[in-house]
Amino acid sequence: MKVLVIGANGQIGQQVVHLLQESDEYTVRAMVRNEAQATVLQDSGVEAVIANLEGSIDEIATAMQGCDAVIFSAGSGGHTGPDKTLLVDLDGAVKSMEAAEKIGVHRYVMVSAIQAHNRESWANSPIKPYMVAKHFADKALMASNLNYTIVRPGALTNDAGTGHISASENLQRDSIPREDVAHTLIAVLNEENTYRRSFDLVAGDTAISDALKNL
Repeated sequence: MKVLVIGANGQIGQQVVHLLQESDEYTVRAMVRNEAQATVLQDSGVEAVIANLEGSIDEIATAMQGCDAVIFSAGSGGHTGPDKTLLVDLDGAVKSMEAAEKIGVHRYVMVSAIQAHNRESWANSPIKPYMVAKHFADKALMASNLNYTIVRPGALTNDAGTGHISASENLQRDSIPREDVAHTLIAVLNEENTYRRSFDLVAGDTAISDALKNL
């Protein structure tokens, strides 16, 4: 299975790319925004393609051509305003879904945010525009024809991964290492129990593979 990682230069995306590169089961193509990012990836032996989520659906579809699955881990970042959140985290995400449908890439894994499905949980959040974008991007994905999995991680840390998580439809806000998120994103690719499902994800006591099978 060849996997396109959208947002490959992000902190989670970089880890996903590395894990896929080391895998015997998957191959990876990294989608990034500029030549400098692509060069760094290519120098490390990773196939890289340049495309912009603020560009056209056709541009994204061209980057996706020949892949079997998409992992969307892109984001506008914490230093941009609501306008970029709208353009990248919502519209860019939806355009990538439309691109996948257009060329027949059916498997799609989305990195969302914990409790994005529950409006009441972020009614007074300081990052409400981001949560709104995630909420409606997720709804668009669920309404699509894609074989989706939506992973909603809690607060992200740079702690070393443990290989153990808690995964459920509804979880209290907690943290999780980015490394464990990356491993989970890859683990769901062929885990049929996660097909057309969404779940919150935080650090826990259950091995990743077992947690996903027990959803």
